[in-house]
Amino acid sequence: MQVSQGWLGGARRVVSPNVNERPQGEVSVLVLHSISLPPGCFGGDAIERLFTNTLDPDAHPYYAGLDGLTVSAHLLIRRDGECVQFVSFDRRAWHAGRSSWWDEGRWRCNLNDFSIGIELEGDEIHPYTARQYHALASAIHALMAAYPALSTQRMTSHARIAPLRKSDPGPAFDWAYLRQCLGRP
Repeated sequence: MQVSQGWLGGARRVVSPNVNERPQGEVSVLVLHSISLPPGCFGGDAIERLFTNTLDPDAHPYYAGLDGLTVSAHLLIRRDGECVQFVSFDRRAWHAGRSSWWDEGRWRCNLNDFSIGIELEGDEIHPYTARQYHALASAIHALMAAYPALSTQRMTSHARIAPLRKSDPGPAFDWAYLRQCLGRP
């Protein structure tokens, strides 16, 4: 895998309208998330519909609470390892919301401005799949090659940048296994 002009080679593109320009053009942090729609259910097109503003609020009782929500992520990694890209890595996706990050001796807010958001299809209960970890590791290697400010030390969870508001990717995410996968070429 490699990144060319902001897009990950091999990823399926589903373009989201929920995007704008990065204020400084900076890409320096990776934020890992989890998502399943409805909660605890995997597969289907609901995530893609959410990120493209086409989710039918009447299709499931949970979706009514998402009506009018405008969110996106740069990349989604499905349970089978498929990568779906919604936003160019060079642009600002709307994934982090109210957020802050301790960066070189200072707090920085609004991580959407300078981060890449990667969603893993999953939740805080079910273990993520080996295919997801391997696809994530490959994507991270490609991103670090394309954006020199990124490193494994500049990778965090949604829970750490919005601790009172979010808890994903949650305890089911195996950080040690991800680091093991990252150690392989």
